[in-house]
This record gives sequence, C-alpha cells and structure tokens, in this order.
Amino acid sequence: MKAYRASLLWFDAAAAQPTPRYEADGLLVVGPAGETPGAVRRVVAVGAYRELAQRYPGVAVEHFPGRLIAPGFIDLHVHYPQTDVIGSPAEGLLPWLEHYTFPHEARFADPAYADEVAEVFLDELLRHGVTTALTFATSHPGSVDVLLGRARTRGLRLVAGKVLQDRHSPDGVRDDTEQGLIDTEALIGRWHGVDRLGYAITPRFAPSCSDAQMRGAGELAACHPSVWIQSHVAENLDEVRWVHELYPHARSYLGVYEGFGLLRERAVYAHCIYLDDTDRALMRDTGAAAAVSPTSNLFLGSGFFDYDRARQSGMRYGLASDVGGGTSFNPFHTMLAAYYVGRASVNGGGTHKQGVSLAPSELWWQHTAGAAHAMGLDGVVGNLAPGCEADWVLLNPQRLPLLARRLGQAETLEEYLFAWVVLADDRVVERVSIAGAPVA
Repeated sequence: MKAYRASLLWFDAAAAQPTPRYEADGLLVVGPAGETPGAVRRVVAVGAYRELAQRYPGVAVEHFPGRLIAPGFIDLHVHYPQTDVIGSPAEGLLPWLEHYTFPHEARFADPAYADEVAEVFLDELLRHGVTTALTFATSHPGSVDVLLGRARTRGLRLVAGKVLQDRHSPDGVRDDTEQGLIDTEALIGRWHGVDRLGYAITPRFAPSCSDAQMRGAGELAACHPSVWIQSHVAENLDEVRWVHELYPHARSYLGVYEGFGLLRERAVYAHCIYLDDTDRALMRDTGAAAAVSPTSNLFLGSGFFDYDRARQSGMRYGLASDVGGGTSFNPFHTMLAAYYVGRASVNGGGTHKQGVSLAPSELWWQHTAGAAHAMGLDGVVGNLAPGCEADWVLLNPQRLPLLARRLGQAETLEEYLFAWVVLADDRVVERVSIAGAPVA
C-alpha cells in the first residue's frame, strides 16, 4: 500500500445529494485490488491524517504540504477528432459542422493522422487532470482502434465509439447503413471491457442516421446492455426544427431516441437544452443522463441548460467540455461556465427566468462523482471513497499566486472550492494518478 498526505476533497458515497467531504490535513491510502502485477489500485481509506496514520503505521507516506488531492475529473462528452477544431468561428451549430467539423473528421480515414491526434488528445486530457472520458471518434472504425489502443497503454478509463451517420452527411464522413452497424458490433467485441476501456454506441444525432441505422443501434444496445450509448439532443433551435420536420409524429426530439430503444442507463445525451418536463421525466425514469456542455453552448450560441428544472425532475446530469465546440479541456473553465449558465438560465421558450446559484461543491461533483453517476460508474471513478479506483489529481495553488492568496482568505469550504473554480487552470495540476500510478 501507499499513502499520500495533503488536503483532501471527496464526496460522501452514501448521500443522495452532492455532499462534499474535506480534510485540511488528510491521508489517502491506496492499495492493489489483487495479486496480479499491474492490478488497478483502489482507495483503501481516506480521512484525517491524525486518525489514519495510527491505523496504517507501516505504510510509507508521501507528504504534499499546501496542496489538494481531489478525484480525477470526468469529461462526460468530448470529441477527440475535434481537438484541432477548437476556436473555429461560425454562426451556429449547423454551419460549424458543415464548414469545420465534417471536413476535418474526413481526415481520420488516415490511421496515421488519427494516431497523431489521439496522442495530442490524451496528452491534453491528462494535462488538465481528466482521468475518465466519454468520447466520440469519427465514422471510421480505425479512429476508435487508434484511440482506445493508445488509451490502453496509458491505463486510462476511456469509453469511445464509432460515429454512425448514414444520411445528411458529406462524402468522407458518411458511412453505409449496414456496414456501420457491423463495424460497431465488431468494435464492441474488440474493445468493450478490455482493461479499463468501454464502448459507446454512437449515433451522431437523429438527423444524421436513417431509421434503419437508428433501429439497428437500438438492437445492438439491447444485445449489449453493458455498453454505453452517446448522442446529441436538443442542442440548437435550428436542429430541433429540423428533427421535427424529419419526425413530425414524434412527441419530441428526445422521443425519437426513445422510439428506437436508445434511452436507458448508460445512455448519455449531450446538451439537453430544449427539453420539456415530460422529456426530463423520461430521462429520469429510463436512467439516461445529460452531458451539460456550457462552454460549447455559450460559444455556439445554442442556449442554456435549465439546472432548476433538471434538479426538480431528478434526472441525471454531469459536466462535459464538448471539445471542439467547447473552448477548453480545462475542468475549471467548464465549471465556471456552468456557474454562469445556472445564473442566466432561460426556459425553452427563450424568456428569462430566475436563475440558480450552483454551489461550488456541486460544480466539482458534476465533474467528478456526479459525472460518474451519470455514466453508471458510481463507486468506480470520480471519487476518493474507499473502493474507488485510485484516479486522483494533485493540485498546487502556489503555481498561481492570486489563487493561493485567495484560498488563504477563504472562511468556508464553499469559498475555498469556488476560488479554485474561478481562478485555477491547468497550471495547478502538479501530478495525475491513474489507477494508483503516477502519469509519467
């Protein structure tokens, strides 16, 4: 076993609501889950140093004074092929896809290029303290093989999927209806459950997939209940109108996915801005989750996720960078953008209503334990509670003098956590641990 002494942040695993736990002088004890060499290390104990040091007298302790150990961040929705599309200007979602995303994703037919971007993408995740991600690849099966192969060598917990898009898509990214499904099933067999990897059935969004392809995706999901499903829903008003034209008899955009058997636990839908209360109840009852993508929604002018109604409904949700529509891999930037979105919340009709002030501890929860809950990975990642895989980040506020000064004046835990949200960036990430092993 190994132990680490620092300030600690984690979440009460038994609480129904985001309940932070904090020790200014804490001890994190980790150990292997089995005797197999290279076995995933898990949290054995977490708590006050003065109490745990006596219970583990023979364990070597690495001390990090003035630093914070927190759970590794989880990115609930990100596009690895869009790493080089960040910061591309457009009038909105659909023009952005047409002019930047689709032409760029066509380049992933070249395995060498896909491999190059995969390495940069994984480097960026880890540089920002992201230790678990649910990510889109492209419509090319090789883009999945390259990414998951690279993630496996690093020991990351990564879930990815080949995009399904057999209509309303240009040459170079449009796949064949049946072949896309055949490729998906082959990729599930090749990667799902290998080490810390998972597979996600990935219809890009309802307009890009024929009924036959959507139906096939639902059938695959029924045959493989442990795989994930990921897609987009209700992100942009033009997109919502388009879906209504394509599916005039569907109750809602979300209802299209329901009709094809694509709503269940481990189904994660990005954005979820233009939902009504019936949609939110449907997500709650099926166990599907929303990947809230505030920097992307602000950048593309898509709208505001309604935190107030989401809370009232009891639906699952967590935070996502949505790179490259999103403007940063940085979890602190995403949390701060979520705070802005909560304050400026609007309803589906576009009229302003009273926003909510998200507690800083909830913002952290949405990017860690809450995102794990959304993915169906409670007690596995996103927390430092005993039994969780030992994915953690060591944060050093001294790398940002203003942050260090502000933290020194914080009088409550919420003030302390909010200072990180507002002032921190990737420079504070001093070390990242993946399954108990430091990232080289």
